[in-house]
Amino acid sequence: MRYLFTFLAALLFSATFAQSRWTTEQANAWYKKQPWMTGCNYQPATAINQLEMFQAATFDPATIDKELGWAQELGFNTMRVFLHHIAWTSDKEGFKKRLNQYLDISSKHKIKTILVFFDDCWNDKYAAGKQPEPKAGVHNSGWVRDPGTDIRNNPDSLKMLEAYVKDILNAHKTDDRIVMWDLYNEPGNSNYVDKSLNLLQLTFDWAKAVNPAQPLTAGIWSFGSNFDKLNKFQLENSDIITYHHYGYIDTHQKKIQELRSYNKPLVCTEYMARKNGSLFQTILPMLKTEKVGAINWGFVSGKTNTIFAWDTPIPGGKEPELWFHDIYRKDKTPFSENEVKTIRLLNQRE
Repeated sequence: MRYLFTFLAALLFSATFAQSRWTTEQANAWYKKQPWMTGCNYQPATAINQLEMFQAATFDPATIDKELGWAQELGFNTMRVFLHHIAWTSDKEGFKKRLNQYLDISSKHKIKTILVFFDDCWNDKYAAGKQPEPKAGVHNSGWVRDPGTDIRNNPDSLKMLEAYVKDILNAHKTDDRIVMWDLYNEPGNSNYVDKSLNLLQLTFDWAKAVNPAQPLTAGIWSFGSNFDKLNKFQLENSDIITYHHYGYIDTHQKKIQELRSYNKPLVCTEYMARKNGSLFQTILPMLKTEKVGAINWGFVSGKTNTIFAWDTPIPGGKEPELWFHDIYRKDKTPFSENEVKTIRLLNQRE
């Protein structure tokens, strides 16, 4: 009964915020003031997941500084970074201090940040403290969901999640180091589908109550009919439309034209999977021509193992001939000199 009451209250509250905060005119005026956004989903090579990136024992500002320096050299100006509520609940002030330090480092390199709160991808179980070692040859073997099944099935956890989201938003609601808030990565993944809709709605409610100066978004990523409810809510409530696309240029460009009907700015917050034919040499020029922001998955090959494909583990962990994601090795050797040249040219670094 208590869960039913919580759910109904959430729906009633959501009804008062049944649209984006910004008009399409406001959103497009904001976007015109921004540079063309290019960059990566960023994890330092020394971190296997969101917790290892931000926990005190493994936070690695020296590596972050070095790698974001390489990003600046390529002309990247935007990085997408994932947070995790356990980093906040286990060490609230320390986490906030380290997040601020990360933002200082990125700002030094003239890079702005898209911060991500929740995520329905990969491992369901997690804990504060020492994180697992990578499984050889397995893509994202240590990445963790947020909040995961145990928390989402406990209505009493909602107050904690609300406090977390609002605390971070309030601390940075006018912070120009942050370009946008990505409230929920791939809601409905891991076979949750509409089970994620309630938390998605609540997270938008919490963020809208804080009313940060930066736009709010949650990117669409699956275009099947079973995601119609989620996609409709995300598209209608996002100030800026973000989306993921790992396919060929033809289907990617078609999706952009479909999304244009909402008359909002577009930012692709995940692309570039070589095995799938989503390549820097084809997708990046197209996104620039279309004036769509371009944030690829992965930067420096490291503990996330994202040079390996999602569903194609390599026993023993031998480096694949064709990387799936990522641009550089840890010694700054690129997977492809041609790709680096393309990126630098389009970012006007050549």
